[in-house]
Amino acid sequence: MIKSVSLPSKIQVIQFLWQHILLLVSLYIMTLGVALCVRSNLGSSVISSLPMSFSIAGQEGLAPPLSIGGYTNIMNMILVVGQILVLRRRFEAVQLFQLLIGFVFGALIDVNMYLTSFMVCDELPSQLIAQFLGCTVMAAGIALEVRCGSVTMPGEGFPVAISRITGIPFPKVKIVVDVTLVVLAVVSCYWFWGCWQWNIIGIGTLFAMFYVGYVVKMLSPRMGWFDRLLGYRPGFRRYIYGLARYIYTKVH
Repeated sequence: MIKSVSLPSKIQVIQFLWQHILLLVSLYIMTLGVALCVRSNLGSSVISSLPMSFSIAGQEGLAPPLSIGGYTNIMNMILVVGQILVLRRRFEAVQLFQLLIGFVFGALIDVNMYLTSFMVCDELPSQLIAQFLGCTVMAAGIALEVRCGSVTMPGEGFPVAISRITGIPFPKVKIVVDVTLVVLAVVSCYWFWGCWQWNIIGIGTLFAMFYVGYVVKMLSPRMGWFDRLLGYRPGFRRYIYGLARYIYTKVH
């Protein structure tokens, strides 16, 4: 006897879409923070340090001419492949969804780099403000992204995979992975230019490594409002009907 497979209910579909709309908003906020850190010229965030190095090298003809978002996509793909190699048969196919999330993340970095192109931070006060705002906004986006409960970003998925295999707590593995990315960015600076590039790896990068985690930890217990928003069931047809009725009454 063949068992019937129950299809997702309408409510489940709506909740899934709503969850990922909020995830998209979270990713946009996070990447806005990344762009602000880059614009500060005091050092990019940890996750964008290596892509930023290759992107600037690409502008100077030292590497393929890709944007920061483009190199972020490549890095995310490498991190997902790393998870597959580490977990082997324990890797769950649903985690391939990280590739899509990583692609959206990279695309949104480029969008926010374009939207912040008017910013010129060539003096220390403006640089400090941009870096502080960038780290704060990025931390808020991370706190929201984690609450969405969807598939993790590749930057978190790879440390999770190592933690599962080794038994080392995730926070410790995450620190090691982040430090490794920064070290690789430093190595790339010497490879391309033969010297340290402070606009890529600077005091702002060091500040982000500690401050972002602190803000995420501080915000997490205060995210009850976002949990209630996640549990909300939007009735899109009701809103469309209400908007149409409002317009009709205004016209007549």
